[in-house]
Amino acid sequence: MKLLVTGGAGFIGSNFIRYMLKKYPDYHIVNLDKLTYAGNLDNLKDVEANPNYTFIKGDICDVKVVSGAVEGVDAIVNFAAETHVDRSILEPGSFIQTDVYGTYVLLEAVKAKGIRRYIQISTDEVYGSIENGSFTEESPLSPSSPYSASKAGSDMLVHAYWRTYHLPVIITRSSNNYGPYQYPEKLIPLFITNALEDQQLPLYGDGMNVRDWIYVDDNCEAIDVVLHKGIEGEVYNIGGGNERTNVEITDIILRETGKPKSFIKHIKDRLGHDRRYSIDSSKLVSLGFVSKYSFEDAIRDTVKWYTDNEWWWRKIKSEEFKKYYKKAYGEVEW
Repeated sequence: MKLLVTGGAGFIGSNFIRYMLKKYPDYHIVNLDKLTYAGNLDNLKDVEANPNYTFIKGDICDVKVVSGAVEGVDAIVNFAAETHVDRSILEPGSFIQTDVYGTYVLLEAVKAKGIRRYIQISTDEVYGSIENGSFTEESPLSPSSPYSASKAGSDMLVHAYWRTYHLPVIITRSSNNYGPYQYPEKLIPLFITNALEDQQLPLYGDGMNVRDWIYVDDNCEAIDVVLHKGIEGEVYNIGGGNERTNVEITDIILRETGKPKSFIKHIKDRLGHDRRYSIDSSKLVSLGFVSKYSFEDAIRDTVKWYTDNEWWWRKIKSEEFKKYYKKAYGEVEW
Protein backbone atom coordinates (compact mmCIF):
# COMPACT_ATOMS: atom_id res chain seq x y z
CA MET A 1 0.00 0.00 0.00
CA LYS A 2 1.10 3.54 -0.76
CA LEU A 3 -0.19 5.84 1.96
CA LEU A 4 -0.23 9.64 2.00
CA VAL A 5 -0.02 11.05 5.52
CA THR A 6 -0.70 14.79 5.64
CA GLY A 7 0.66 16.70 8.62
CA GLY A 8 3.06 13.84 9.24
CA ALA A 9 5.72 16.03 10.85
CA GLY A 10 3.39 16.97 13.70
CA PHE A 11 2.83 15.13 16.96
CA ILE A 12 0.28 12.42 16.15
CA GLY A 13 1.22 12.26 12.46
CA SER A 14 4.90 11.54 13.12
CA ASN A 15 4.06 8.89 15.71
CA PHE A 16 1.63 7.33 13.20
CA ILE A 17 4.28 7.22 10.46
CA ARG A 18 6.74 5.54 12.82
CA TYR A 19 4.08 3.05 13.91
CA MET A 20 3.07 2.18 10.33
CA LEU A 21 6.62 1.76 9.02
CA LYS A 22 7.36 -0.63 11.87
CA LYS A 23 4.14 -2.65 11.55
CA TYR A 24 3.96 -2.68 7.74
CA PRO A 25 7.55 -2.67 6.40
CA ASP A 26 6.30 -3.16 2.84
CA TYR A 27 4.07 -0.04 2.89
CA HIS A 28 5.34 3.17 1.29
CA ILE A 29 4.57 6.27 3.36
CA VAL A 30 4.51 9.74 1.80
CA ASN A 31 4.55 12.58 4.32
CA LEU A 32 3.13 15.90 3.11
CA ASP A 33 3.70 18.67 5.65
CA LYS A 34 3.87 22.46 5.43
CA LEU A 35 6.27 22.59 8.41
CA THR A 36 4.45 25.28 10.33
CA TYR A 37 5.62 26.05 13.88
CA ALA A 38 4.40 22.64 15.15
CA GLY A 39 5.77 20.63 12.20
CA ASN A 40 9.22 19.32 13.06
CA LEU A 41 11.36 16.95 11.02
CA ASP A 42 13.30 16.12 14.19
CA ASN A 43 10.22 14.06 15.05
CA LEU A 44 11.17 11.64 12.27
CA LYS A 45 14.97 11.58 12.37
CA ASP A 46 14.93 7.85 13.09
CA VAL A 47 12.99 7.02 9.89
CA GLU A 48 14.21 9.63 7.41
CA ALA A 49 16.63 7.14 5.81
CA ASN A 50 13.96 4.45 5.43
CA PRO A 51 13.61 3.69 1.68
CA ASN A 52 9.83 3.37 2.11
CA TYR A 53 9.50 6.89 3.53
CA THR A 54 9.25 10.06 1.42
CA PHE A 55 8.88 13.64 2.65
CA ILE A 56 7.25 16.41 0.61
CA LYS A 57 7.17 19.96 1.96
CA GLY A 58 3.86 21.49 0.97
CA ASP A 59 0.50 22.90 1.99
CA ILE A 60 -2.74 20.90 1.74
CA CYS A 61 -4.38 24.16 0.61
CA ASP A 62 -2.18 24.14 -2.53
CA VAL A 63 -4.10 22.26 -5.24
CA LYS A 64 -1.02 21.70 -7.41
CA VAL A 65 1.07 20.33 -4.54
CA VAL A 66 -1.73 17.99 -3.41
CA SER A 67 -2.34 16.77 -6.96
CA GLY A 68 1.29 15.73 -7.23
CA ALA A 69 1.46 14.20 -3.77
CA VAL A 70 -1.54 11.91 -4.30
CA GLU A 71 -0.19 10.38 -7.49
CA GLY A 72 -0.31 6.58 -7.15
CA VAL A 73 -1.62 6.76 -3.60
CA ASP A 74 -4.03 4.10 -2.31
CA ALA A 75 -5.18 5.93 0.83
CA ILE A 76 -4.89 9.27 2.63
CA VAL A 77 -4.82 9.88 6.37
CA ASN A 78 -5.32 13.59 7.01
CA PHE A 79 -3.64 14.83 10.18
CA ALA A 80 -2.86 18.26 8.70
CA ALA A 81 -4.58 20.90 10.82
CA GLU A 82 -4.15 23.82 13.12
CA THR A 83 -4.96 22.21 16.46
CA HIS A 84 -4.39 24.35 19.54
CA VAL A 85 -7.51 25.89 21.10
CA ASP A 86 -5.62 28.78 22.71
CA ARG A 87 -4.10 29.82 19.38
CA SER A 88 -7.49 29.52 17.66
CA ILE A 89 -8.89 32.08 20.10
CA LEU A 90 -6.05 34.46 19.27
CA GLU A 91 -5.84 33.77 15.50
CA PRO A 92 -8.91 31.89 14.16
CA GLY A 93 -8.36 32.62 10.45
CA SER A 94 -5.59 30.09 9.86
CA PHE A 95 -7.71 27.35 11.46
CA ILE A 96 -10.56 27.91 9.03
CA GLN A 97 -8.17 28.00 6.09
CA THR A 98 -6.23 24.83 6.87
CA ASP A 99 -8.85 22.74 8.64
CA VAL A 100 -11.77 23.45 6.28
CA TYR A 101 -10.38 24.60 2.94
CA GLY A 102 -7.42 22.22 3.13
CA THR A 103 -9.82 19.32 3.72
CA TYR A 104 -11.81 20.43 0.66
CA VAL A 105 -8.67 20.33 -1.49
CA LEU A 106 -7.88 16.80 -0.31
CA LEU A 107 -11.43 15.59 -0.92
CA GLU A 108 -11.35 16.98 -4.43
CA ALA A 109 -8.11 15.06 -5.03
CA VAL A 110 -9.70 11.86 -3.73
CA LYS A 111 -12.59 12.39 -6.14
CA ALA A 112 -10.38 13.23 -9.11
CA LYS A 113 -7.85 10.43 -8.62
CA GLY A 114 -10.19 7.68 -7.45
CA ILE A 115 -8.29 7.11 -4.21
CA ARG A 116 -9.65 4.06 -2.39
CA ARG A 117 -9.78 5.35 1.20
CA TYR A 118 -9.65 8.68 3.03
CA ILE A 119 -9.38 8.97 6.82
CA GLN A 120 -10.23 12.35 8.37
CA ILE A 121 -8.55 12.80 11.75
CA SER A 122 -10.84 14.82 13.99
CA THR A 123 -11.38 15.44 17.69
CA ASP A 124 -13.88 14.81 20.48
CA GLU A 125 -14.01 18.59 20.94
CA VAL A 126 -16.51 18.85 18.07
CA TYR A 127 -19.19 17.50 20.44
CA GLY A 128 -18.69 20.25 23.00
CA SER A 129 -19.04 19.73 26.75
CA ILE A 130 -21.08 17.03 28.49
CA GLU A 131 -22.06 17.04 32.17
CA ASN A 132 -22.97 13.36 32.51
CA GLY A 133 -22.52 10.27 30.36
CA SER A 134 -20.52 10.10 27.13
CA PHE A 135 -20.92 11.25 23.54
CA THR A 136 -21.50 8.63 20.85
CA GLU A 137 -20.89 9.03 17.14
CA GLU A 138 -24.58 9.92 16.77
CA SER A 139 -24.37 12.87 19.17
CA PRO A 140 -24.93 16.33 17.66
CA LEU A 141 -21.92 18.56 17.08
CA SER A 142 -21.71 21.62 19.35
CA PRO A 143 -18.21 23.11 19.10
CA SER A 144 -17.20 25.83 21.55
CA SER A 145 -13.94 27.25 20.13
CA PRO A 146 -12.78 28.39 16.68
CA TYR A 147 -10.58 25.27 16.64
CA SER A 148 -13.37 22.80 17.34
CA ALA A 149 -15.70 24.70 14.99
CA SER A 150 -13.16 24.41 12.17
CA LYS A 151 -12.84 20.67 12.81
CA ALA A 152 -16.62 20.26 12.96
CA GLY A 153 -16.84 22.14 9.66
CA SER A 154 -14.32 19.82 8.02
CA ASP A 155 -16.14 16.78 9.43
CA MET A 156 -19.39 17.99 7.92
CA LEU A 157 -17.67 18.57 4.59
CA VAL A 158 -16.24 15.03 4.63
CA HIS A 159 -19.69 13.64 5.42
CA ALA A 160 -21.22 15.70 2.60
CA TYR A 161 -18.71 14.26 0.12
CA TRP A 162 -19.75 10.79 1.28
CA ARG A 163 -23.44 11.56 0.82
CA THR A 164 -23.08 13.47 -2.46
CA TYR A 165 -20.19 11.79 -4.26
CA HIS A 166 -20.01 8.45 -2.40
CA LEU A 167 -16.34 8.98 -1.64
CA PRO A 168 -14.69 6.26 0.51
CA VAL A 169 -14.30 8.43 3.61
CA ILE A 170 -14.16 7.68 7.34
CA ILE A 171 -13.85 10.09 10.28
CA THR A 172 -12.07 9.40 13.57
CA ARG A 173 -12.60 11.55 16.67
CA SER A 174 -10.04 11.00 19.38
CA SER A 175 -9.80 12.31 22.90
CA ASN A 176 -6.75 14.20 24.21
CA ASN A 177 -3.49 12.60 23.09
CA TYR A 178 -0.21 12.64 24.99
CA GLY A 179 3.23 11.13 24.48
CA PRO A 180 6.62 11.84 22.84
CA TYR A 181 7.17 14.63 20.31
CA GLN A 182 4.16 16.74 21.33
CA TYR A 183 4.73 20.45 20.77
CA PRO A 184 5.02 22.02 24.24
CA GLU A 185 2.03 24.33 23.98
CA LYS A 186 -0.34 21.51 24.99
CA LEU A 187 -1.02 20.90 28.67
CA ILE A 188 1.04 17.77 29.37
CA PRO A 189 4.28 18.63 27.52
CA LEU A 190 4.02 22.29 28.58
CA PHE A 191 3.68 21.39 32.24
CA ILE A 192 6.40 18.73 32.10
CA THR A 193 8.93 21.02 30.41
CA ASN A 194 8.01 23.99 32.60
CA ALA A 195 8.52 21.84 35.69
CA LEU A 196 11.88 20.66 34.38
CA GLU A 197 12.84 24.33 33.90
CA ASP A 198 11.58 25.25 37.39
CA GLN A 199 8.91 27.46 35.83
CA GLN A 200 5.32 27.94 36.93
CA LEU A 201 2.53 25.75 35.54
CA PRO A 202 -0.31 28.03 34.28
CA LEU A 203 -3.54 26.25 35.25
CA TYR A 204 -6.79 27.65 33.86
CA GLY A 205 -9.57 28.54 36.31
CA ASP A 206 -10.16 26.08 39.13
CA GLY A 207 -8.41 23.29 37.21
CA MET A 208 -11.43 21.00 37.47
CA ASN A 209 -12.02 20.71 33.72
CA VAL A 210 -12.12 17.02 32.78
CA ARG A 211 -10.47 15.46 29.73
CA ASP A 212 -10.20 11.86 28.57
CA TRP A 213 -6.56 10.99 27.83
CA ILE A 214 -5.24 8.48 25.31
CA TYR A 215 -1.59 7.57 24.78
CA VAL A 216 -0.55 8.47 21.24
CA ASP A 217 0.52 4.91 20.31
CA ASP A 218 -2.93 3.64 21.25
CA ASN A 219 -4.47 6.28 19.00
CA CYS A 220 -2.14 5.27 16.16
CA GLU A 221 -3.23 1.66 16.49
CA ALA A 222 -6.88 2.70 16.56
CA ILE A 223 -6.43 4.70 13.33
CA ASP A 224 -4.69 1.67 11.80
CA VAL A 225 -7.71 -0.49 12.72
CA VAL A 226 -10.10 2.03 11.17
CA LEU A 227 -7.95 2.33 8.04
CA HIS A 228 -8.06 -1.42 7.43
CA LYS A 229 -11.40 -2.44 8.97
CA GLY A 230 -13.57 0.67 9.20
CA ILE A 231 -16.79 1.05 7.24
CA GLU A 232 -16.98 3.82 4.66
CA GLY A 233 -19.13 6.79 5.62
CA GLU A 234 -18.85 6.03 9.33
CA VAL A 235 -17.45 7.94 12.31
CA TYR A 236 -15.38 6.23 15.03
CA ASN A 237 -14.70 7.72 18.46
CA ILE A 238 -11.25 6.92 19.86
CA GLY A 239 -11.18 7.35 23.63
CA GLY A 240 -8.70 6.30 26.25
CA GLY A 241 -11.15 5.70 29.08
CA ASN A 242 -8.93 7.82 31.33
CA GLU A 243 -10.87 10.85 32.52
CA ARG A 244 -8.82 13.17 34.72
CA THR A 245 -9.21 16.75 35.89
CA ASN A 246 -6.49 19.17 34.89
CA VAL A 247 -5.55 19.44 38.58
CA GLU A 248 -5.02 15.67 38.72
CA ILE A 249 -2.79 15.79 35.63
CA THR A 250 -0.82 18.67 37.14
CA ASP A 251 -0.33 16.84 40.43
CA ILE A 252 0.92 13.72 38.62
CA ILE A 253 3.45 15.76 36.62
CA LEU A 254 4.73 17.54 39.73
CA ARG A 255 5.08 14.22 41.53
CA GLU A 256 6.91 12.55 38.63
CA THR A 257 9.28 15.52 38.20
CA GLY A 258 9.82 15.92 41.93
CA LYS A 259 8.57 19.52 42.01
CA PRO A 260 6.41 21.25 44.67
CA LYS A 261 2.74 22.20 44.30
CA SER A 262 3.79 25.83 44.73
CA PHE A 263 4.74 25.70 41.02
CA ILE A 264 1.02 25.81 40.16
CA LYS A 265 -0.18 29.24 39.02
CA HIS A 266 -3.95 29.58 38.66
CA ILE A 267 -4.77 31.98 35.84
CA LYS A 268 -7.99 33.41 34.38
CA ASP A 269 -10.07 30.72 32.71
CA ARG A 270 -9.91 30.30 28.96
CA LEU A 271 -12.71 31.82 26.89
CA GLY A 272 -15.40 29.24 26.09
CA HIS A 273 -13.60 26.59 28.15
CA ASP A 274 -15.51 23.28 27.93
CA ARG A 275 -15.97 21.66 31.33
CA ARG A 276 -15.90 17.96 30.50
CA TYR A 277 -15.23 15.74 27.49
CA SER A 278 -16.21 12.08 27.41
CA ILE A 279 -16.71 9.76 24.45
CA ASP A 280 -18.02 6.22 24.02
CA SER A 281 -15.58 4.11 21.96
CA SER A 282 -17.57 0.86 21.87
CA LYS A 283 -18.04 1.15 18.10
CA LEU A 284 -14.26 1.14 17.64
CA VAL A 285 -13.88 -1.79 20.04
CA SER A 286 -16.34 -3.75 17.87
CA LEU A 287 -13.73 -3.57 15.07
CA GLY A 288 -11.24 -5.37 17.33
CA PHE A 289 -9.33 -2.47 18.89
CA VAL A 290 -7.83 -3.12 22.32
CA SER A 291 -5.89 -0.47 24.26
CA LYS A 292 -2.35 -1.57 25.15
CA TYR A 293 -1.24 1.20 27.49
CA SER A 294 -2.35 1.97 31.03
CA PHE A 295 -2.55 5.67 31.85
CA GLU A 296 -0.29 5.30 34.90
CA ASP A 297 2.54 3.65 32.95
CA ALA A 298 2.19 5.80 29.84
CA ILE A 299 2.19 9.14 31.67
CA ARG A 300 5.28 8.03 33.60
CA ASP A 301 6.99 7.04 30.33
CA THR A 302 5.99 10.38 28.82
CA VAL A 303 7.56 12.37 31.66
CA LYS A 304 10.70 10.28 31.29
CA TRP A 305 10.84 10.90 27.54
CA TYR A 306 10.77 14.70 27.97
CA THR A 307 13.30 14.43 30.80
CA ASP A 308 15.65 12.39 28.59
CA ASN A 309 15.14 14.47 25.42
CA GLU A 310 15.79 18.06 26.37
CA TRP A 311 17.62 18.46 23.04
CA TRP A 312 14.25 18.16 21.31
CA TRP A 313 12.11 20.58 23.29
CA ARG A 314 14.59 23.23 24.48
CA LYS A 315 15.18 24.56 20.97
CA ILE A 316 11.41 24.60 20.37
CA LYS A 317 10.82 26.87 23.36
CA SER A 318 12.50 29.67 21.44
CA GLU A 319 11.74 33.36 21.01
CA GLU A 320 8.63 32.67 18.89
CA PHE A 321 7.32 30.30 21.54
CA LYS A 322 8.03 32.81 24.31
CA LYS A 323 6.09 35.52 22.45
CA TYR A 324 3.10 33.21 22.11
CA TYR A 325 3.42 32.12 25.75
CA LYS A 326 3.41 35.71 26.98
CA LYS A 327 0.33 36.48 24.88
CA ALA A 328 -1.51 33.39 26.17
CA TYR A 329 -0.41 33.24 29.82
CA GLY A 330 1.18 36.55 30.74
CA GLU A 331 4.67 37.48 31.90
CA VAL A 332 7.24 34.80 32.74
CA GLU A 333 10.95 34.87 33.49
CA TRP A 334 13.07 32.39 31.51
